[in-house]
Amino acid sequence: MQRMTILPIVTGAFLLGALPVRADTPQSFLEEYRLAAKAQNPSFKAFSVTAGENFYKNKHGGDWSCATCHTDNPTAEGKHTVTGKSIQPISPNANPTRFTDPAKVSKWFKRNCNDVLKRECTPEEKGNVLTYLLSVKP
Repeated sequence: MQRMTILPIVTGAFLLGALPVRADTPQSFLEEYRLAAKAQNPSFKAFSVTAGENFYKNKHGGDWSCATCHTDNPTAEGKHTVTGKSIQPISPNANPTRFTDPAKVSKWFKRNCNDVLKRECTPEEKGNVLTYLLSVKP
């Protein structure tokens, strides 16, 4: 009787171990944004470091840019303009946990794009910014 109880547990654990584990990386987000940008604009070719840097450092009609809180150097620690809360570096090269959690990436892009643009960022804007962030070395 005891053998029958253990068998499903062992079998289930074995099957769970065989399932692929999704490891999100900045590159996987770039691929997601690339596919979405291409779907929105069939002539889309590639993300741009220059466009990403310009987007990151410049204001877009409002009071803030990305650099307002994250600093002009994305490998440095930032500080939220309103709350004063410390913000870990946004560049994945300085902070390996950045762009690894889909829920956090979605939440923060939505919130920050709304703060900077008063709308959601497009996939091309997200991809350009991430491409820029990946180009900056500590």
